[in-house]
Amino acid sequence: MKSHLPINKIHHVSIICSDFERSKAFYTETIGLSILQEIYRSDRNSYKLDLALNGHYILELFSFPSPPPRPSYPEAAGLRHLAFETEDIETTVAYFKTMGIAIEPIRIDEHTHKRFTFISDPDGLPIEFYER
Repeated sequence: MKSHLPINKIHHVSIICSDFERSKAFYTETIGLSILQEIYRSDRNSYKLDLALNGHYILELFSFPSPPPRPSYPEAAGLRHLAFETEDIETTVAYFKTMGIAIEPIRIDEHTHKRFTFISDPDGLPIEFYER
């Protein structure tokens, strides 16, 4: 019998930002994540920001001096997008429109028939909002 790795859930996602303060404002003020802790690591000249959604640690932002840009969009190798579940996609779209944030038209997942849409973070990382 083949055993499996005893994992529970995704612990967190990590993003390297080109402008730490801009990304910090976006993820806390626009998306609404809460700050658990912020650390400056002088040996790396780098910040690390731990963020939570509904009290659960989910995302960490890093700053590094002169990180290279993403090679292409959106099909570069690596993380494709970050997705958040939302109760109502229409409310989500309306919220981002009032914030002046460009949002894609609502699409329907051909397999689940659920509605979803995308915005981009300050570095162009695709962020999906998927209706529950």
